[in-house]
Amino acid sequence: MNEINTDSGQAATTYQNAGRIFKSFFEEIGNVIVGQNRVVEEIIISILCEGHALVESNPGLGKTLMISTISKAMNLKFSRIQCTPDLMPSDITGTNMIQETDNKKEFRFEPGPVFANIVLADEINRASPKTQSALLEAMQEKQVTVGNDTFLLDRPFFILATQNPIEMEGTYPLPEAQLDRFLLKILVDYPSFEEEMEIINRYTKSETPKITKGLDKSTLLDLQKLTRQVPISEELKQRVLSIVSMTRKDKEHIEYGASPRASIGLILAAKARALIPVSYTHLTLPTIYSV
Repeated sequence: MNEINTDSGQAATTYQNAGRIFKSFFEEIGNVIVGQNRVVEEIIISILCEGHALVESNPGLGKTLMISTISKAMNLKFSRIQCTPDLMPSDITGTNMIQETDNKKEFRFEPGPVFANIVLADEINRASPKTQSALLEAMQEKQVTVGNDTFLLDRPFFILATQNPIEMEGTYPLPEAQLDRFLLKILVDYPSFEEEMEIINRYTKSETPKITKGLDKSTLLDLQKLTRQVPISEELKQRVLSIVSMTRKDKEHIEYGASPRASIGLILAAKARALIPVSYTHLTLPTIYSV
């Protein structure tokens, strides 16, 4: 796979160059994914902020294709966890296996699917609460503990969890502690008539579209660092705090107010959105409102 031109030497270290990188990246994604531009952008925002995203939609709207395409375009290791009621925590994190060598028996750790750069936890609300909680440490600490051993996860690390609408049978609501660790909740809608016609045209041919060029991991890590360097005024910080604090006062309509993690996430998401356009502009109040 070819790499997207990042103007080596200054790659991803300037705001202007970042916009050009994203333009090429979204064009490449558009060769495979039809429409859903908002969804793709919000997933990228989550990755830039080193956060995680929860996607809610009905089955069959291309969530798996979308996230696997993004991982290919970023040259990252991708894994998929199909959540079911009988899924065990060790099926996610991995387990110690007994291995016999030179007439000796010893434990060898067999990593689970969470040991990837991008992890799709498909239909997470079909897994039991105990299994859902197995993702908590990985999401927050970027590490996994099995027995007495702790294993660091490779960076970048991103979990995209999907869930069915709450009215569907056989689902378990996510615990509040886990919901708090998702940066964004993304709603995926059905494609328009024109978009669905294009999907039919592309995916009924003998050859389906493929990613031909992408980012390298070092460029993505640079972009994550650059996201945090986007300047924000004290006035905008105060505005963010006032928005978040309002969720804690409205006890009639909001049972649990947003935590300080929400303030951090809102600012980081706004920084990432300001970084994406080709013509970089300073972070503004409308940018904050947009996320």
